[in-house]
Parts: sequence; C-alpha cells; structure tokens
Amino acid sequence: MSRPRLVATDLDGTLVRSDESVSPESARVLAELDRRGIPVVFVTARPLRWMEELWSMVGAHGLAVVSNGAILYDVTRREVREVVGIEREAGLRLVETIARAVPAAGFAIECVDGLRQDERFVDLHRASGAPRGALADLWDAPAVKLLVQDLDADPHELRAGVVEAVGEAAVATWSVDHLVEISAPGITKAATLARVAAELGVEAADVIAFGDMPNDLPMLDWAGTSYAVANAHPDVLALADHVAPANDDDGVARVLAEVFALGE
Repeated sequence: MSRPRLVATDLDGTLVRSDESVSPESARVLAELDRRGIPVVFVTARPLRWMEELWSMVGAHGLAVVSNGAILYDVTRREVREVVGIEREAGLRLVETIARAVPAAGFAIECVDGLRQDERFVDLHRASGAPRGALADLWDAPAVKLLVQDLDADPHELRAGVVEAVGEAAVATWSVDHLVEISAPGITKAATLARVAAELGVEAADVIAFGDMPNDLPMLDWAGTSYAVANAHPDVLALADHVAPANDDDGVARVLAEVFALGE
C-alpha cells in the first residue's frame, strides 16, 4: 500500500497530551514530515484564541481547520481564509428551539474574534474580556459555533435533546460532557478538510487521519486510513480502521514514524 500524502490530526486528546503539551517526540515527527513534504493539517474544535502556541508546528502548507470546520485558517499569513458561521437570525431561532427542549441550558457563541455568553453559561476557561448578556444583544457577527451547556444534566440526555431540537437546521456534535457544539449546516471537520485536500491535489484515499471524540467521526469516516487513539470514545474506536497508542503515549507520532519509516 502506498504511503499517505496528507496527515490530518485532531489536537486535544489526540496529538496533545493530557497536560496540554505536545511532546518533543511529536514535534520532531511533525517537523520531519514537513521536511519530507508531507502536509500535516491540524483539524480541531479549538477556537482561534487557543491556537497561537501551536502554529509553529504547522508546516509549509500553512493551513489549519479550526472550530470543527467553520474556519479555514492561513497560518503563514495569520489570517482567516474562509469562515462559515451561523448568522444572527437563524442562530437566535436555534437558541429558542433548543431552550424549549433543554430549559436549564446556558448558551454562548464563539465568533472569529472571541466568545460571547449569556448569563447562564459558565466559562470554565475564563476567556478574558468575554462579554456577557442576552445573545440577541451580543450576536453581532457570524457564530462559528453555538455552544449549549448544562453542567447538571445527564450528558446523554443533553446531547439527545439538543440533537433532536436542532434536526437538519444545523450540525450538532460534542467533544466533552455537558457541552454540545453546533455548527452551520453542512459544516464538519471532514467537509473543510476535504476542501483542503482537494486544493493540495490529494484524494481522500491518500489521507491518514487521527481522532478521539465524536466530533472526529466524519473526518475519520472520510479519510482513506483512520486511527483512533487508545483513549478515544467508544464510538470512535468502533469506527476507526486502526487503534494508535494513547495521546499520553505519543500515539500519533509513533504511528506516523512507522507509516512513513522516519527511522530510515
């Protein structure tokens, strides 16, 4: 079997360790792949504001897929190249519908320039300067993600209620308990990664992808070769072609070193 021509990897829980670091070995492997001309695309749910420290690891191709596919970012130019968000009126209708299904939920929107949150939303990451109030007053730009949070709800019930309420109007997914992430219709990690691959002249069959949570499922299903890290969610382990060692054991780097024979 020929070697892949593009690597796509999720970050948190996959490439990034539990202590939020990228190990020296992982950084070495990424740099060696870049030297060999193999693009490594970061494909993450993270907002742009959490990415600055990782940009130095993006290779010469200079592109990253951020916010579950809503943002295609040009790392070389440090600018947003594409953004597909939820517009204000459609978003407020979604909030109203979801609030009927999960009345205790708090809401926030992630925009290109940062977070906006309602009075119920608990910002566990304490975004500096994030405004708080009614979303109808704060929704002044397309939302790359609408966040639905209920810290007291059963995570499965929260997800089921939000997914049913959203229906076909948007894409609902999740990467942590007590939080559902909603993107514009048709926006997934896979959809944006496919556009990147097409631009680079790479077919899906020639992509190797790594992930750990349900928001990675479309990407793993699309890629020609897929790996779940050993610490992945059961649904991801069930879908992926292969299982890599856990994120804390440098699973992505170890697989890539073997696949691309980096010791040769």
